[in-house]
Amino acid sequence: MKRVLITGARGYLASLARLYSAGSCEFSCISHTDVDFHDPAGVEEFFRAAEFDVCLHMAADATTAHCEQDPEGTHRVNTESAIAIARACAERGRRVVFISTEQCFNASPGPAPFSEDDEQASTTRYGQQKMEADAWIRENVDDYLILRFSWMFGLAMPGVRPSPNILTNVMRVLRSGEPAAFRVHERRNMTYAQRFAGQLPQILELPSGAYHFASQNGRTTYETARLVAARLGCPEKEVDRLILPDEATYAEHPRDFRLASDKIRAAGIELGTFEEDLDLCLGDFGLA
Repeated sequence: MKRVLITGARGYLASLARLYSAGSCEFSCISHTDVDFHDPAGVEEFFRAAEFDVCLHMAADATTAHCEQDPEGTHRVNTESAIAIARACAERGRRVVFISTEQCFNASPGPAPFSEDDEQASTTRYGQQKMEADAWIRENVDDYLILRFSWMFGLAMPGVRPSPNILTNVMRVLRSGEPAAFRVHERRNMTYAQRFAGQLPQILELPSGAYHFASQNGRTTYETARLVAARLGCPEKEVDRLILPDEATYAEHPRDFRLASDKIRAAGIELGTFEEDLDLCLGDFGLA
């Protein structure tokens, strides 16, 4: 059984991966209580001594506000420590799996969806920090996987608490009865998190390289939110009242940072469309 050292082990995707793949991977769980990701030198020392076959590096400070307010501190976490882990893995002949993000493409030129080799550009420090680590790994490591995730969605399970996502955001609006606005000038992929968790053993065996992990979605975030509300049984008049268009955000510079997933699908990893993923999720949780 492959020994997988997983960082950010208490986070949503890491917790879900451990739940779904407990029978096929031997996990060692690492969190900020085990190693200080603000200390890249200490991180590298830790990973030089740890026992594992593959490092699944999922720890990050993904809060945009934190990255903008503390660029130096979050750079140590998101970039310098990621590079330290990758360097330790490379020197020991261990595979590193680095989780990157769609945010590396939120200001990229050219039409979306973007492929793995398209030019990256980001307006956020978080995206820029991930870009830097992503580039270093591609240039300096032989055996690696870079998984650039879209916005992932799902619901809570025992021991698994989801990060805010399109489904939980819309459900909160429907439960509260308080209207909320969703962005009209933004297009992004949204992927059912179980797609990753359920295929982790196969993903870990992919040929070395960068891959986009994203189910396809041609809708704006506003249109997507309306679809979710309708799928949850909300009457059209209530959808109109509760799911409002945010016409202001990104109006001058619309954002489209959808990722093409042809490469990973050609390698045998199953992904679909957002609509298919939503139906799959609602069926899994008895909400269809």
